[in-house]
Amino acid sequence: RLVARLVEGRHTDTLHKRALANGDRLPVAIAIGMHPLVLFASCSRVPESMELPFAAELFGGEMPVYTLPNGVRVPDAEIVLEGYIGSETAVEGPYVDITRTYDPERIQPVIELTGMYTKPDFIYHGLINAGDEHKLLMGAPYEPLIYKTVAGVTGVTDVVLTRGGCGYLHGVVQIKKRTEGDGKNAIMAAFAAHTSLKHVVIVDGDINPGDPSDVEFAIATRVRADRDILIIPGVRGSSLDPSRIGDGLNVKMGIDATMELGKEHEFAKAVWED
Repeated sequence: RLVARLVEGRHTDTLHKRALANGDRLPVAIAIGMHPLVLFASCSRVPESMELPFAAELFGGEMPVYTLPNGVRVPDAEIVLEGYIGSETAVEGPYVDITRTYDPERIQPVIELTGMYTKPDFIYHGLINAGDEHKLLMGAPYEPLIYKTVAGVTGVTDVVLTRGGCGYLHGVVQIKKRTEGDGKNAIMAAFAAHTSLKHVVIVDGDINPGDPSDVEFAIATRVRADRDILIIPGVRGSSLDPSRIGDGLNVKMGIDATMELGKEHEFAKAVWED
């Protein structure tokens, strides 16, 4: 028996509530030790039940899938646990999560295990809490979502969820500024795309969004606090953030660190020639 953290509104939570409403238990499987492409696909933000087809596309169009006695389809894995989630609940945690702080205890559903399948010489693959692999799998799937959403309001060339921001809470978006106000529009679009995003910095094309020193340079030389900082209180944030309000609300901050149009010569970096 295990306790599962089902985040409100995510696919498994939705499927579980649907099953309970029909008087059923939700059949589930836990796959451990999958191919990295399958692991990445499982963390992606694709439509409900499309993770396995997405993984198959990453493999070039097809991959082996097996159906368990409880009806759940699973990919090739070192270990597979089979079970059901019913109406029983128990205390979950406290555990260290992506911020490397202890998440609070919560009342969560219990998984009743009914079967286990392993390869003869199976290898157990575990993630280190708050390690780089954890951060990559949590944050990387949101980068294309932010890119796509920001592209709806202005030109965008790159998105990075930063390592120092736990790969999840802080982002830097590089845009092609067309009009004044594009920076703030990009801020709001980024927050709409990734609701757990807490702070975001918008930069120009000459700033490397993956270089913290370069981003800090943009903030130091191109930002006026009375004009370029957008603070949004009382909005949905991450339940993993220790500074949250309750179990999810927070205050977000966006920084428009782009150059003023028509004055680029005043802000651009000098180029040294040999």
